[in-house]
Parts: sequence; C-alpha cells; structure tokens
Amino acid sequence: MFAVFVTQNGTGTGVLLAFGGVLLVLALLGDRIESFELGGATLRLRAAAAERFALAEESERQGDTTTADQLRAEAQALLDAAGPIAADYQTVRGSMRPSPARTRAMEEVVSRARRLSEEQQFEPAEVLRWLQEGSDEERVTALAMMQASRELRNFEAALTAIEHPRSPFEQYHAMLLTAQMIDDLDATQLRQLTEAVRSQRGPRLRRDTDRWRLSEDILRRVDGRSGTR
Repeated sequence: MFAVFVTQNGTGTGVLLAFGGVLLVLALLGDRIESFELGGATLRLRAAAAERFALAEESERQGDTTTADQLRAEAQALLDAAGPIAADYQTVRGSMRPSPARTRAMEEVVSRARRLSEEQQFEPAEVLRWLQEGSDEERVTALAMMQASRELRNFEAALTAIEHPRSPFEQYHAMLLTAQMIDDLDATQLRQLTEAVRSQRGPRLRRDTDRWRLSEDILRRVDGRSGTR
C-alpha cells in the first residue's frame, strides 16, 4: 500500500516525516512492542511509543538533543512499562484460588509496578487512562504506579475506583492510594473521601477484612484533619 502527500510548507513536511517515522518504528519494532501485551490498550501503547520515537528523531534533526533524549526515554518506558506486570497480575489472579497466598503473589506484582514507576517517567494522562479505561490488570497497575509517584496521582479517579471497584483487591489499593493523599486534600475532597469510604462499609466491606481496617485508618486520619467524622 502506498500513499502520496503534497505539502507546501516546512511544518507539513515535519508532520509527514514524523508520521513516516511512526510507520518505520512500527515496522522495525513491531515484534518487540507486540510482546508487551496490555489487553485492549496494546495498540494505543504501540502508537504512543512509536510516536515518541519518531518525534525524537525529528527533534534531533532540528538540533534539540535534550528533547530527543527525553522522548526516547518516554518511548522506552512505554515499551518496558506495565505490560509484563499487568500480564503477571492476570496470570496470578486467574491461576490461583482466592487465598492469602494469591493475595501475597498479587501484592508482589503490585510492588513491581511501584518500583517501575519510581525508576521510569510516565505521562500522567496515560496512566490515568489505564485506570479509567483499562482492563482489570491495567487498573491495578495504574493504582500501584500512582501510589509510588505523586506526579501520577488523580484523586477523582481513585475515588471512583473506591466506589465502583472491579475487585476487592482493586478497592483496597484505591483506598490505600487515597490514604497516601490525605495530607494533600482540601476540605471538599476530604468530605468526598469520607462519604465514599462510609458508603462502602457494610455488605461490600466486612469488619474482618484488611479493607475495613484501612477504612478505619482513613476515617481516623480525615477526622484528625477536618475535625468531623
């Protein structure tokens, strides 16, 4: 398949070069990128990584090596990122029966996601998209990455994960994330967090669970800040 483009200006040429770079990177790195499976987000990550590689080449041609290096680092982070971690989480969750051993195994996968977030730079908008639109595995991975990096955190998305979790494990980590954010929340957010946590205490959140104990800690800390409970 061939396409012919005609452009009359330098900007158009730059865009076409960048687009051509995307196609080239996909051709050269397709197998490598494909190996990092992220469920429904695979193609989006492929495109995002390829675009950054192409833009890096364009920046370098313009003499901006600093931006080029940053774009390449971001692209590589996308390739190395959450795919294997999300896949491992899916494997553990799907192959083991609910048990303390399975929880420990899933927590180890979450710990890897936190370490990755500490070692690599990620676009907050992309991590937020994993939490809002991703698979169960992507959502938990995003929560773990937000726990490790303040720059990636989003209070509204974490609150939604508490109120509408896809699993108890996801809800626990959404609550853990908001617990880490308490000192940075304003009065309105503190009230929203209190209401969300209280709404879950009952049939969905029993007293004999870690989530209940975490909810107690959250309410106690919010009470210490706001003076109401």
